[in-house]
Amino acid sequence: MSISKILLMTAGLVIVLSMATWADNSGRIYGKITTVDGDVLEGLIRWDKNEGSWVDILNGEKELSRKNLRDVEKRSPRKYSKRRSVKLFGIKIIDDDDGSFYSSWTNKAQSGVRFGHIKSMEFIDDDAVLLILKSGEEVELENYSTDIGTSIREIVIEDVKEGELELVWDDIEKIDFMPAGSSDMSVYGERLYGTLTTRRGDEFTGFICWDIDELFENDILDGNDNKRKRKIKFGKIQSIERYSSSGATVIMDDGEDMVLRGTNDVDNDNRGIVVSDPNLGDVEVEWDDFEKLEFKKAPKPVKYDEFDGGRLLKGTVYTEDGDAYKGTIRWDNDEEYTWEILDGNERDIEFNIEFGKIKEIKRKSYRGAEVTLWDGRMFYLRGSNDVDEDNKGVIVTLDNDDDVVVEWEELDRVEFSK
Repeated sequence: MSISKILLMTAGLVIVLSMATWADNSGRIYGKITTVDGDVLEGLIRWDKNEGSWVDILNGEKELSRKNLRDVEKRSPRKYSKRRSVKLFGIKIIDDDDGSFYSSWTNKAQSGVRFGHIKSMEFIDDDAVLLILKSGEEVELENYSTDIGTSIREIVIEDVKEGELELVWDDIEKIDFMPAGSSDMSVYGERLYGTLTTRRGDEFTGFICWDIDELFENDILDGNDNKRKRKIKFGKIQSIERYSSSGATVIMDDGEDMVLRGTNDVDNDNRGIVVSDPNLGDVEVEWDDFEKLEFKKAPKPVKYDEFDGGRLLKGTVYTEDGDAYKGTIRWDNDEEYTWEILDGNERDIEFNIEFGKIKEIKRKSYRGAEVTLWDGRMFYLRGSNDVDEDNKGVIVTLDNDDDVVVEWEELDRVEFSK
């Protein structure tokens, strides 16, 4: 082989490698995508721009079983009986006996699952998927956010042969998920990781999604510095601190600092900063509650093999009267597996907590509950039917298969088993 050919091949290899970043990407979503045309693509996957790791949550909505709905209607005829009603913006509004109105959501519930629990995903409609979890359980989710359906912002696969490809919803028939290799290269670089501090001093550490959009080192932070436009790779940033409602202080790895304004990356039009915590789920912080984010290298990736596909929730339910019921638990007449998500708010911070990470839930009032994690952290959550008086009941299936229903006002606490 001639020297010129060797030099040409070497130059081509350098160009290819320069487009991708060497990193341990074993914590990234990875799989085989089968298209409707029968093509099979394999590689790292970026989902809806803001999910790229196994710890990230696929958000959707699931239909409650008819049995569960019948059980609720029998127990709570006042809430679920058929009354004079109207629809406003698609929401059913019920006229109560006293002339007041309240919304009724009886057939669907917000749901979500971390990507690491999913074995495969079949695209069954313009706004629905059938998930096969590692446990063998089948779950159908419909669109609740842009994660599912034709409104998804993008699905990108870094195919091992063809490189980066962007697909739309209707392109895909099925995805089979599998472990990523530690040496797989990505044009996006490593996943962002760091510690976020709120204006009240709360701290959350985990994998970062900025402005519900930017996930990786090679993603861009936009802003204006003294009327000059800046486009900065996140991998070069040491920290971002809220300067005001209309600006942020950005400190670079080399110590340079600047105040950026003029885009939703750095002002109160920011759509939220999400921290995906492997030992919690995720938290979302709005700009008004955000104080500072310090980037750091992740201690280790959370790999696909670390997720089990979920198990039935088990534990002991205690009532205010002192009764205790031990068995299999269905929370809010809806969540019954460890992969499912409990949601609520604490001081305007939105929590999505994986049930498998929860040690105890204690009712504190008609509108809130104290949630304790296995790692010892405790949060007082409100603002969701998971943790307030709109909870549809805690159902315990005893060893003899009898069901015991504990209504919210009767509940003292639930202690979950590992």
